[in-house]
Amino acid sequence: MASYASPAEDLRTELAQVEGGRKWVKRLVFATLLVGVTAGTVLWRERHRPPTPSRFVTSAVTRGDVVEKVQATGAVQPLLQVNVGAQVNGRVVSVLVDFNSFVKKGDLLAEIDASVYGAQASQQEANLAAQRAQIESANGAHEAAKANYERMQRLVAQKLASKAEVDAAKGQYDTTKAGIEAARASLKAIEAQLKQSLTNVGYTRIVAPIDGVVVNRAIDPGATVAASFQTPTLFVVAQDLKRMRVIADVDEADVGKLKEGMAVEAVVDAFPGEVFKGVLSQLRFSANTVQGVVTYPAIVEVENPEEKLRPGMTATIAVRTHEALAVRRIPNAALRFKPAPVDDKDARKAGGDDAKPALKPVLASPDAVLPKGEARLFVLYKTAAQGRRPGDLKEDAVTKTVHVGITDGLFTELTDDQDLPGESLVITDESDEKDDKKKKPF
Repeated sequence: MASYASPAEDLRTELAQVEGGRKWVKRLVFATLLVGVTAGTVLWRERHRPPTPSRFVTSAVTRGDVVEKVQATGAVQPLLQVNVGAQVNGRVVSVLVDFNSFVKKGDLLAEIDASVYGAQASQQEANLAAQRAQIESANGAHEAAKANYERMQRLVAQKLASKAEVDAAKGQYDTTKAGIEAARASLKAIEAQLKQSLTNVGYTRIVAPIDGVVVNRAIDPGATVAASFQTPTLFVVAQDLKRMRVIADVDEADVGKLKEGMAVEAVVDAFPGEVFKGVLSQLRFSANTVQGVVTYPAIVEVENPEEKLRPGMTATIAVRTHEALAVRRIPNAALRFKPAPVDDKDARKAGGDDAKPALKPVLASPDAVLPKGEARLFVLYKTAAQGRRPGDLKEDAVTKTVHVGITDGLFTELTDDQDLPGESLVITDESDEKDDKKKKPF
């Protein structure tokens, strides 16, 4: 039995077919618009994307001052510092000065008990008096022996005395004469002992040897001083503190740049930003070697009118050895830079299909030793190349030999302006994008 479709069903079927066709048309239009927008966005980003970052970090040639300095560190000390000690043993009975006391030459600093040395001096004075009396007695005996000898000589001439009696009288005369000489020698010995005892009494008074200030005191009243084997230091007296000196250790590589009489600037941590003026007074020949490092002592006299510098401070000195004002200069980093090699694959990946290993430096005998006054660096040249995005440039790192002068550690003087044009860019470092990407956490 054949199926029969009503007119209403046929109408619904036709409407469904029409509606399905419209959906496909809308989908096609939407897909076309999406592809167009995507292509336009890609094209816009490609045209407006910034150029590829340079592989190198560069710096321009600048103009300024280059001042060559020699720097060293050392300790601040007084120009003259005297250690005052004791030459006798004993108990300290009084101390008359303290730290930072100003003293004049000959001022009494301390006293040691002098009773023992005074007693010794008194004993020697008594011995001296006794010895003088003994000399007087010896003189009397000598005069008597002399008179007896002369009488015997007269008697023997008259044949009233024998030759033996004359010889005995002469022997007695000579003996008394020798006794006088021995007594006089003993007198001198006793006088020397008395002088020593009086000197020891004087040593019990410790006095200032120079005008200055007491920077150290090592004793107190009641302390016992023992000077038998080594003289103890009781006081340290520094001369006028308005002038100080710095004993700095200069490296052997810099010692040839210094000469006595050069102006020096010194700074200390206690007064940041303040510069103390001085002069290099002595450059000693004796070397100090510590762990294979050789230095030479440089003596710098520094003015200290306000007495800000104190003994023992650590000072940093700077000596201007040479200076060049308003000259063309290059950073020292450019003289130390050496570019890493770049292979063909990396060069094409960075710059396009037409790129060649142009970033490889053009070196002419890179290991050759240059004469004094010349240095080698790398200059960056940028040129346009086909096949690259707009704005991208081809980079060439070309080695150049330049004439250089003095350096201050940051910049080096260019002595020949013809070596580098005014707009030259010298390479100081190399930026590695791969390493930067590796360092990023995300």
